[in-house]
Amino acid sequence: MAIRGTLIIPTILILYTLVFIVLRILPGNPVLAALGTKNIPEEQLKAIMAELGLDKPLYIQYFEYLANFLRGDMGMSMVVRGRPITSDIADKLPATLELTVWSILVSLVIGVGTGYLVAKRRSRYLEAFARVFGSVVFVVFIPALGLALQLVFSSYLKILPSGGRISSIEGFKPITGIYTLDALIELNPRAFVDALSHLVLPSLTLGLVISGPYIRLALNNLEAVMSSKMVDAYRSRGIREPKVIRHAFKHVLIPIVTYTGLQFSLLMGGAVLTETTFNWPGIGTYLVDKVMYRDYTAIQAVILIFAFIVGLTSLIVDVVYALIDPRVRY
Repeated sequence: MAIRGTLIIPTILILYTLVFIVLRILPGNPVLAALGTKNIPEEQLKAIMAELGLDKPLYIQYFEYLANFLRGDMGMSMVVRGRPITSDIADKLPATLELTVWSILVSLVIGVGTGYLVAKRRSRYLEAFARVFGSVVFVVFIPALGLALQLVFSSYLKILPSGGRISSIEGFKPITGIYTLDALIELNPRAFVDALSHLVLPSLTLGLVISGPYIRLALNNLEAVMSSKMVDAYRSRGIREPKVIRHAFKHVLIPIVTYTGLQFSLLMGGAVLTETTFNWPGIGTYLVDKVMYRDYTAIQAVILIFAFIVGLTSLIVDVVYALIDPRVRY
């Protein structure tokens, strides 16, 4: 397990190196792209380049930024002069993390719950419906689904907010930036309900879409397990069918856990469409904005954070995998 943990380091270095090279080989001056103008005196341009360290040789820029990052210094924004990147990430990352966790919970409830229901009922029609439903929701365009849910629950029924993270709650002071968690820490039920109401539509939108693969994964693996000799042995001993299904489902959880780790990593950087649709101020939208302006320091910082999250998620998945299946040893 220690060896797997150390593999996070080369993963981060490889990804950082690729991003560093790609950003530098793009044509044009990054300062002019960030400022959005070409009408700037040459002396002022050189001064800004020197201030940002972009006048130094590339190998010095590479190691200098990496060393600063390891000390917790992610640099300054090239767009908003003087604003630390650390502040931006501290504001945006918890929002995406919260949306990702709740979306995965929704997808697990729908996907795994559907698989368990099909196994329990043992109905071919229900299984066929579940497979069709999983295929359909997986290809749904996220903004279209999000707008439809907003139209029904926000505009027509007026029972859920259409966007944002939380209303103005007197006395609520975020601690971690994950509002539902902060509300629980502060024992503030009003803030928790309000934050949760803002999460319902975006997490339902994203959760529905990614529940499709979970449904197929649960059904396919459950079908294989239920036809195995292990299940035949359980039945031959007179064990009741509900208990047989529960035992079989433990084996189905192994690929689901692996897929959940992959989905978590992807959603942390790929929830841009959902964040845009629901005006959710997350790290995905932030990264897209910074790419538009070629903000080197911000892009590098976000990619390094993503690389660390991917590596850490893979490590956690390995640990959970070993806990679920005693045969697995690292």
